[in-house]
Amino acid sequence: MEKCGKGKIFFPPELFGLVDFKIWKYMSKHGTIRRYTLIIEKIGRNQYPTFELIKDYLFEHGFEVSSRTIQRDIEQIRFEFGIEIKYDRSRSGYCIDTKSSINMDSFLRFFEIVNTAELLTESLKESKDILNYISFESYGGLRGIEYLKPLLFAIKNHRSVAFTHENFDSGKQRKYFVRPYLLKEYQNRWYLVGVIGDSNEFRTFGIDRILNLEVQKEAFRPKAKINPAELFENTVGLTYSFNELEEVVLSFTPLQAKYVKSLPLHKSQEIIEDNEKEVQVRLRIIPNFEFKQKIMMLGETVKVIEPKWLANDIKESLTSALKNYN
Repeated sequence: MEKCGKGKIFFPPELFGLVDFKIWKYMSKHGTIRRYTLIIEKIGRNQYPTFELIKDYLFEHGFEVSSRTIQRDIEQIRFEFGIEIKYDRSRSGYCIDTKSSINMDSFLRFFEIVNTAELLTESLKESKDILNYISFESYGGLRGIEYLKPLLFAIKNHRSVAFTHENFDSGKQRKYFVRPYLLKEYQNRWYLVGVIGDSNEFRTFGIDRILNLEVQKEAFRPKAKINPAELFENTVGLTYSFNELEEVVLSFTPLQAKYVKSLPLHKSQEIIEDNEKEVQVRLRIIPNFEFKQKIMMLGETVKVIEPKWLANDIKESLTSALKNYN
């Protein structure tokens, strides 16, 4: 997706973060949601489209709407969601000012989820047996999903929360008082990111392990200039504090590279070599536990080139795993 003037951002994004409650009222307006998405697609994937090109794009996708409706949609995207769509007179077209837009990744990910839900909902209305032709991954239920709404309320209104949380490693339960700042999704699980007491360190809690959630009546003053979403900008997954930001170079087999190209490991991913024998990509990330897990899952189809310490770490883990089969 092009920025206004210069630079690029990755599309579509992977993250779904904190979403204002105002968004939820649009979920029932399927046509409006779809128009918003198409407008973003047209402006983001093409260079400075004119108003007429945007209108034609909507018409091609089944929306014959007035110019006033489109203008109102652009205004709503700007004022309700903080996405700055501007007209560039020098290029005679529209663009997205990503520097002035808030939660761009979250906005796009949210609309991707909503549009998928709309498609399935409409298909179900047309045919009641549509679920016979769809296979969902089974995770044994989304535990803790009922806490999403009260947690969003607490984050938005700066309310502390109290809950009991179970530790995966020890199996023990402990009560916490947390100042919540962010909800984060990772691998079909939801996590709360917040601060315990007066500390400056963020902690992450799986909401599937939260019990007895209580939203406190008193509001707290959020710490100035703290944006926890930025902590995860250079990571894959949930761990951000144990290693330094560095360049990681991976070599993939040509077949595996097709999957990595279509679903990048991280938004910083760039291809630096592509031939019949291998495809090398470079990422600028903080190598962490979750990233290592992803590499291990790909087995013999990937090799870590740089940094050397990560290559050795993966090698040691593979050697230990091999011992389980001796």
